[in-house]
Amino acid sequence: MPNISDIIEQFLLSALGDGDKVNISRNELADYFDCAPSQINYVLMTRFTLDRGYVIESRRGGGGYVTLLRIGGGDKTLDELSKLNISEGINYNRAVQIVDRLVDEGHLDQSESELIKSLLGDKALVAPNVNKDTLRASLIKSLAMQLIKRR
Repeated sequence: MPNISDIIEQFLLSALGDGDKVNISRNELADYFDCAPSQINYVLMTRFTLDRGYVIESRRGGGGYVTLLRIGGGDKTLDELSKLNISEGINYNRAVQIVDRLVDEGHLDQSESELIKSLLGDKALVAPNVNKDTLRASLIKSLAMQLIKRR
């Protein structure tokens, strides 16, 4: 059974549909799902991140309205990832969000994404004296290059 965060995420994705923008009231959404507004904030901050292709514009006051924007995807995402600065590194959570975005944009299927996520985990990146975040960034960049070649 899906948890409340999954349900709220699916609701917001449905509200977005094929569009790039949706305005929502945090309080109305919290009332609809019978949860605290902080639960709505949690979903927005963890499921609708820049790495997954979203920007949140929040307006304080005026009922707590939030604008959820889907930003450019497709080839733009792959191009951005192919220019990734490896030295900055990528932690596992951010890597998972990037892989999920690649699935959302149709570059990977769910099965491929699960395999890739398992390879990006700390348990799989066992090497002495290696910065796992840097190695993870290198793997994401390499993945983007392969996906560019595949298109």
